[in-house]
Amino acid sequence: MKNFYLTTAIDYANGSPHLGHAYEKILTDVIARTKRLEGHNVHFLTGLDEHGQKVQQGAEKEGISPQERCDKVASEFQEMLTKLNVSHDDYIRTTETRHKKVVSNILQTLYKKGEIYQTEYQGFYSTRAEQFLQEKDKVDGKWPEIFGEVTEITESNYFFKLSKYQDWLVQHITENQDFILPTNRQAQVLEFLKEPLNDLCISRPKERLSWGIPLPFDDNFVTYVWFDALVNYYSAVVSKDPDRENFWPANLHVIGKDILTPPHAVYWPIMLHASGLKTPQSILAHGWWTTSGAKMSKSTGETVDPLSLVDQYGADSFRYFVMREMTVGQDAEFSLERFQSRYRADLGNDLGNLLSRLLHMTQSYVDGVVPAVNLCESYEIGLQERWEKAKNSMLQHFRAYRFNLGLEEIFGFVRAINKYADDRLPWKLAKSEDPQDLQTLRACLSTMLEGLRLVSVAISPVMPTVHAQIHERLALPSIKLWEDELVWGDTLTGKTVKEKIILFPRD
Repeated sequence: MKNFYLTTAIDYANGSPHLGHAYEKILTDVIARTKRLEGHNVHFLTGLDEHGQKVQQGAEKEGISPQERCDKVASEFQEMLTKLNVSHDDYIRTTETRHKKVVSNILQTLYKKGEIYQTEYQGFYSTRAEQFLQEKDKVDGKWPEIFGEVTEITESNYFFKLSKYQDWLVQHITENQDFILPTNRQAQVLEFLKEPLNDLCISRPKERLSWGIPLPFDDNFVTYVWFDALVNYYSAVVSKDPDRENFWPANLHVIGKDILTPPHAVYWPIMLHASGLKTPQSILAHGWWTTSGAKMSKSTGETVDPLSLVDQYGADSFRYFVMREMTVGQDAEFSLERFQSRYRADLGNDLGNLLSRLLHMTQSYVDGVVPAVNLCESYEIGLQERWEKAKNSMLQHFRAYRFNLGLEEIFGFVRAINKYADDRLPWKLAKSEDPQDLQTLRACLSTMLEGLRLVSVAISPVMPTVHAQIHERLALPSIKLWEDELVWGDTLTGKTVKEKIILFPRD
């Protein structure tokens, strides 16, 4: 069994979960579940970034310790993961001893190799972004809003020789076309690398910031948040269980596009390479959720509490919406109206009604027992062929992280089953006394039930609870692997289906 290690960006402990956090976790969870269904030995990591100036300042405002603040925020994010049915294997917090030890070891290794040096810095600093800035970071002579308040400072700090590895990184990205996904993001990173890199400041003096991991070679300084946070992907699999070391390097980092360059596409691979460690196979950068064309953000108050929608409509409905609505790598528009439209049309009218009326007809017409397929005419053959096309396309899209297009194929097949019913008219056949019509009815029911089973199998990474509910109604256990389960067959013959249920209640 082949290992597959994937991670989300770890969330920052300076605020509560919002739609962007929820989407990233669901996206990564769908990838993890898909890989498991394909037979991979998956290790799925998420967690919380707990150090830094904003955490310290936030705790001071609340009159509590930074650790207390982090514990409170961690519980909020972990509650979100539970409500969204996210199947992570590990949750790392950067205040854990297991993480701090690895950060210290990497810093000490780089310092001994001469990759870290101390010098005095004079320039601009953004507290909001927690990074040093240069004049070239200005737009039209002004600091962009993303940096918040920018001040000029002079202080002694430690720097990592980032610039030394610029040529290596350009070559690495060029030679590894899957390193940055989607591919249009690769061009953006290479454009960024056309400008000379500056060495990276990796420390903050304790007199200014005490909430952080002390430098192992100078206790008067703590580690800069990026040199701490990024290491979580590695520390999680080398510090807790020796068997997990086999998962490194990561197959996939799933992150937002705003932290691709420079943190994940520049700092992180160079840090690893300079430390003698392997770089991740791929970094997948997703887009933002927008409302009226503008990014939804905490600072503007334009956020949607994902847990409120989950409480009202269920986790699977929310998971379906975000995966169906967003093309990975691009921005997507959110509105309650769009969510409710998907819920009513795709889930309620198409899938929910199919399940309900099919279970009802099976109970009413054949005492709930699934008949054997003993009639195959053009109607049945056409639906089977439609499934083969949908399945092949769906698998291709899912493997390329085009989940919205994969779901489009699946629900296109759902609509094909409904059309098959409208063409075959089983409710009319059931009223006939002609033996041939009754034979056709039995074939019609078994064909639609098999189609429904295949839909349930296909949607399981995105809607695991709905999958389990449909399979339970069909007297089947939830699936473990996709192998053989996606093949049209007679699995249901002789099974006694259960009474109908309403999967997606109307408002």
